[in-house]
Amino acid sequence: MALRAMKKARGCRSVIRALHKGPEVTPTPQVSEHTQLSWILTCMVRLPRLQHLHQWKVKAAQQKHDGMMGLLTYPVLQAADILSYKSTHVPVGEDQVQHMELVQDLAQGFNKKYGQFFPVPQSILTPMKKVKSLRDPSAKMSKSDPDKLATVRITDSPEEIVTKFRKAVTDFTSEVTYDPARRGGVSNLVAIHAAVTGLSVEEVVHCSMGINTAHYKRVVADAVIEKFAPIKSEIEKLKMDKDYLEKVLRTGSAKAKELAYPVIQEVKKLVGIL
Repeated sequence: MALRAMKKARGCRSVIRALHKGPEVTPTPQVSEHTQLSWILTCMVRLPRLQHLHQWKVKAAQQKHDGMMGLLTYPVLQAADILSYKSTHVPVGEDQVQHMELVQDLAQGFNKKYGQFFPVPQSILTPMKKVKSLRDPSAKMSKSDPDKLATVRITDSPEEIVTKFRKAVTDFTSEVTYDPARRGGVSNLVAIHAAVTGLSVEEVVHCSMGINTAHYKRVVADAVIEKFAPIKSEIEKLKMDKDYLEKVLRTGSAKAKELAYPVIQEVKKLVGIL
């Protein structure tokens, strides 16, 4: 069941990546070099290092401390995805900073043991570092959240988006302000509004003067719908052209293997497998 869900999620990501990156798209399972490097890197990382990662702690707690090894070692696979191409810079959200630190540690550890080989990739934080849950502003918005009202998806209908924002957690103060420490819910709406419109937080607050939070929820919902509309339209169009998507995946896979193959071969020589 988990594997089917993973395949479905990867399929959705492939469609979106096809929209943004064209022929460079490739799902990880089609590039075996990723998993080969992941196994080698896993042999270089200690168990407590992975157990210390915040996302593992959160997910394991949600699963009553019965988390699976696939979840525990997934950050190492992420590291392999990055290091397979000797990447130097990686755009990430704030919630992935710890995982990037693991990538850096693995690159440095490998270099120390086998000689200078991997660049140590640097994080590029995106402007909106973290989107918070609509139902719990203290937590990040997550596609795996069991509360369906907590997360807005690109593929949601306008009606679903309006409903989710209408039921977003705020407070009893009607004024729209930005104060994450005291007004997490409203501040999250302001941050989302700023992200989808390209305005600064200050500009959003200024434009929202005189609007109560109930009305403001609809304003934000409409802005999100407007932002997502062309993306959603393109996704739907791409989903109708299966031949094109398969061609994109084949081309991307071939290009990725062309880049990753010599890297993993050299890694194998360095560690003594070849």
